[in-house]
Amino acid sequence: MKKRFTDEQIIRILREAESREASTKDLCQRHNITEQTFYRWRNKFGGMDVAEARRLKELESENERLKRLLAEQLLVTHGLKEFSRKK
Repeated sequence: MKKRFTDEQIIRILREAESREASTKDLCQRHNITEQTFYRWRNKFGGMDVAEARRLKELESENERLKRLLAEQLLVTHGLKEFSRKK
């Protein structure tokens, strides 16, 4: 899935929303995003700077990799138990 906005762009939009007097609706229209997307970004990236957002992305990818490794290991363990029961 290709993202339209990078984390840096998202943080810039959120900072713009914090500093402006314009409504959220106007900001969303100008950047061609929905209000739902804006609020989802604010929940995820609110108060972060770019370095923190990069670190969050790294941690999420590492967590995904570790979960995948754990699932594979559990499958191997389950397979070995099944094999030993049949013998």
